[in-house]
Amino acid sequence: MKRVGILGGTFDPPHLGHLIIAEETRIALDLEEIWFIPSYTPPHKTSAKSSVEDRINMVKKAMKGNSSFRLNTIEVERLGKSYTFDTMKALRQAYPTIDFYFIIGADMVEFLPHWDRIDKLMNLVTFVGVKRPGYELKTSYPIVEVGIPLMDLSSTCIRNRLESGKTVRYLIPETVYSYIKEKQLYENR
Repeated sequence: MKRVGILGGTFDPPHLGHLIIAEETRIALDLEEIWFIPSYTPPHKTSAKSSVEDRINMVKKAMKGNSSFRLNTIEVERLGKSYTFDTMKALRQAYPTIDFYFIIGADMVEFLPHWDRIDKLMNLVTFVGVKRPGYELKTSYPIVEVGIPLMDLSSTCIRNRLESGKTVRYLIPETVYSYIKEKQLYENR
């Protein structure tokens, strides 16, 4: 069976932390591909700061150069709130010969008991937990742990820096930064 990692998120904007998590997990678990799945609206957030179109374009630019990275727009096409159970159920039906590994940060590992239909979801996918500063990988649910270089980086941090005119050099791919500047995203207006 083909082995594919799933990295979901708002990607508002995508940053080097996302790419490091994806690549380190791919290598550690010998996964053939990592699918980036931007959410239309994640269940735990009200909305994204930039449009779906901009977030998809930024993910495309961030993934460029890594032939193992793919974009999957299943949650964007479905519209509305993006529940992982619905996504994984649809992917399992569409790709019955793929074993999926759903990658989440330690902050989300702690939140697993509150995920929609978590017990059924556990039958659809193997969860992969990656460490994050300030969080531990503690849960009563079975997860595969992957060690990655720790970096306290988030899309919120990137947006705050951009809004206040601070540099994001070395924190996001240069191609993503050029897109943000061209589209004037996250500027303090």
